[in-house]
Amino acid sequence: MPVRMRLQRHGKKGMPFYHIVIADGRAPRDGKFIEKIGTYNPITKPAEIVINIDKAVQWINNGAQPSDTVKAILSFKGVLLKNHLLKGVAKGALTQEQADVKFNEWVAAKEAKISNNKTAEKLASKEDLKKRLEAEAKINEAKATAIAEKRAKAIAAEKAAEATEEVADEAPATEENADTTAE
Repeated sequence: MPVRMRLQRHGKKGMPFYHIVIADGRAPRDGKFIEKIGTYNPITKPAEIVINIDKAVQWINNGAQPSDTVKAILSFKGVLLKNHLLKGVAKGALTQEQADVKFNEWVAAKEAKISNNKTAEKLASKEDLKKRLEAEAKINEAKATAIAEKRAKAIAAEKAAEATEEVADEAPATEENADTTAE
């Protein structure tokens, strides 16, 4: 019976959520499984992965074959590194304490890198938002000046029309006066 480590899909359409399970290789994807060892949520940024590292190492040592995606997840979380270090302990190349120290240092470095990426992403999104707001302010300012120019032209045209009306009103009156004085 081939034992596989694979993802079991849950969640609704367009919002996947996966359980990392140990299952018989012949069982359907979302069917019966032997044991659930973790979860994987690819929707969140960064993806949320919760896994029982000790159980995963135990199943790898028992011969469970991970799928490509699960293997990438195990590598990301350090399960494969821990398995490698435990093999070194079994061969006598390392002591258990040395292996634990190396693994904990790796985990700390990985967490620091992830937190730096999160803060860098937040800063980048804030800068992007700031740039978009500045661009929008410039566009709004340009629109406001264009509207102000149109209004100024309209007011000038109205004043010019009023002035020509006043001149037109006054001109016939002066002509009438000129006609009456000529007689």
